[in-house]
Amino acid sequence: MRSGGLLPRMVASSSSLKLQDLIQEIREAKTQAQEREVIQKECAHIRASFRDGDPLHRHRQLAKLLYVHLLGYPAHFGQMECLKLIASPRFTDKRVGYLGAMLLLDERQDAHLLITNSIKNDLSQGIQAVQGLALCTLSATGSAEMCRDLATEVEKLLLQPSAYVRKKAVLTAVHMIRKVPELSDIFLPPCAQLLHDDHHGILLGTTTLITELCERSPAALKHFRKMVPQLVHILRTLVTTGYSKEHSISGVSDPFLQVQILRLLRILGRNHEESSETMNDLLAQVATNTDTSRNAGNAVLFETVLTIMDIRSAAGLRVLAVNILGRFLLNTDRNIRYVALTSLLRLVQSDHSAVQRHRPTVVECLWEPDGSLSRRALELSLALVNSSNVQAMTQELQGFLESCPPDLQADCASGILLAAERFAPTKRWHIDTTLRVLTTAGTHVRDDAVANLTQLIGGAQELHAYSVRRLYSALAEDISQQPLVQVATWCIGEYGDLLLEGSCEETEPLQVEEEEVLALLERVLQSHMSLPATRGYALTALVKLSTRLRGDNKSCLDVELQQRAVEYNTLFRKYDHMRAAILEKIPLVERGGSQVDEEAKESKETAQLSEAAPVPTEPQASKLLDLLDLLDGPSGDAQHPPPLDPTPGGALIHLLNLPCAPPPPAPIPNLKVFEREGLQLDLSFVRPPGTPTLLLITVTATNTSGGDVTHFICQAAVPKSFQLQLQAPSGDTVPAQGGLPMTQLLRILNPKKAPLRLKLRLTYNHFGQSVQEIFEVNNLPVEAWQ
Repeated sequence: MRSGGLLPRMVASSSSLKLQDLIQEIREAKTQAQEREVIQKECAHIRASFRDGDPLHRHRQLAKLLYVHLLGYPAHFGQMECLKLIASPRFTDKRVGYLGAMLLLDERQDAHLLITNSIKNDLSQGIQAVQGLALCTLSATGSAEMCRDLATEVEKLLLQPSAYVRKKAVLTAVHMIRKVPELSDIFLPPCAQLLHDDHHGILLGTTTLITELCERSPAALKHFRKMVPQLVHILRTLVTTGYSKEHSISGVSDPFLQVQILRLLRILGRNHEESSETMNDLLAQVATNTDTSRNAGNAVLFETVLTIMDIRSAAGLRVLAVNILGRFLLNTDRNIRYVALTSLLRLVQSDHSAVQRHRPTVVECLWEPDGSLSRRALELSLALVNSSNVQAMTQELQGFLESCPPDLQADCASGILLAAERFAPTKRWHIDTTLRVLTTAGTHVRDDAVANLTQLIGGAQELHAYSVRRLYSALAEDISQQPLVQVATWCIGEYGDLLLEGSCEETEPLQVEEEEVLALLERVLQSHMSLPATRGYALTALVKLSTRLRGDNKSCLDVELQQRAVEYNTLFRKYDHMRAAILEKIPLVERGGSQVDEEAKESKETAQLSEAAPVPTEPQASKLLDLLDLLDGPSGDAQHPPPLDPTPGGALIHLLNLPCAPPPPAPIPNLKVFEREGLQLDLSFVRPPGTPTLLLITVTATNTSGGDVTHFICQAAVPKSFQLQLQAPSGDTVPAQGGLPMTQLLRILNPKKAPLRLKLRLTYNHFGQSVQEIFEVNNLPVEAWQ
């Protein structure tokens, strides 16, 4: 009976493949089906072996299973075998067991907590190889619970005599700090002693550990600032005498350790005057003595530049850092040039004059074939524009705009328009620059370009004739650029009579006939490229020209503009004597918050005074009232509402607060929900009186920093009991220096009137960096949902 019971086990063991044979057989499979067949057959043997509990061959079976796992096939049934091998006293079993635990176990499985006791026992055994296995597994898969349980064991190993164990323990401590930052106090004391170690790996790991501690604990940051002189001494030794030849790369002494120390010095010297002064001389020495002919030296130099930028360094040292980045721009390696452009973009706000010296090199990078390089160069070029170089820089950027890739045209055109608006030396130059941008890339400009240019032309009375002639010539050449067509038709409608008046001193003589102007506008109306808004501009221009030119009235049939055409037609037939007064030139509307508010206040006070004053009886007033009823009917006698009852009885009703009309709802206060580096997000709320379950939220993004926020996307989510609809935003760029804000409307339906919670996700690019923020808004006003 006993021999019969052993026979299946012997057969199963003999038919199972060795690891080398399994690898060879899998590689020899010609099809995916053959590979699956081999693996399924071998996995069946491995399962049978696990069930039989063969202790001698368990590590071999698990090794084959781990190879199958690396190929992407399921191997979860080997998790418990890993635990058994880890608990085994044999080193060969422990080695494969710990390897399997790192590959098959993670925080999502509860089984990984079962190896905590085994790791604790192995750490206290005193066998270096076993301690190394346990530390590696703990640093790779240790959860927060495991880190809390084993932190004291790892802290004891940090000062063990064996350099091998100390190095593993330091790396495990780094993982523990990242998992559980509150363990910082446990690892603070050993770090000072570990910095005196001569072992390269221990020094590198200790520097990394101190960096993690300083980033997560203000107390640790204050503690380790006392060690800045010691770190400076270590780095100076690396630069001058070297550490060891085996750690030198391309003639640079231990660049990995140099980079890590520079990163730590950057954290310790940030916003600390004393620490910054201690490392200033060293940073200058590293920047001047590092070999730049190899990539390892460039890495050390780049970290030196970042450290100089972040600490309170001397002015001469910052100029040296900018010059190093300028040399990077001349490097043949595209990665180094990209890093240099990104770093200069960060520096341009604080050291504008130093970066300005490298402007010609930055402009040359615009024509790089690499799209990421040219985009970074464009962002930096726009940031370098100021009042002294605006004309030269704009000319370079306009030349780039004519040949740049389509995905850069929108950013380039918007940047030129913003720079011209901020630094234009004269209004004529501003108009010429904007016209050239609209002619070159009109379809890629921002939504407010048309309004800004019409505002600019309207405010420059001395340039009306010049502007209308330039725009007429540009429109005659090309009617495909819709923003240009809209501005041109608006300008022709306002100042078309100036086209026919002699010659303009600022332009070449232009002979234009009335029929040519009207034919050009009619061509715009009939073009298939014209948008509905463009046709509206053209139709209004035709109506206005009827009072400025002597030619016959033109008509245009367009389904989308029928209502406006009917209104204009009614105006011509019924109120032709008032046409000239109604179609006067539009008065200039000033931009700016305070002035607009004052004008609105004055108009409100005027309206209140007009209500108290008696209604005039002049014929002109009655004609204006008739004009309001153009579409009411064919009769000329308009029915006007009776005037308000000025008797004391009416006032008494208001004083008694009788329910003659429902009071308006109280306004809901605005809410600021986000602010970072000048970018601010505000929410304003409106609840329509007719639908109390509907809430309209307007998201307003403003930017007071020195750089545009581009590719801005705002996404929102609400609980399942709500219904959310996101409207299209007004744009994807939030201009710098308090430019026009970006707005987006959210429609939220709250049928149960439950407390509202809102989750927002923001993604955007700012100062050359991609940013993503996810946060919840739980403090919405009660009036928004009750």
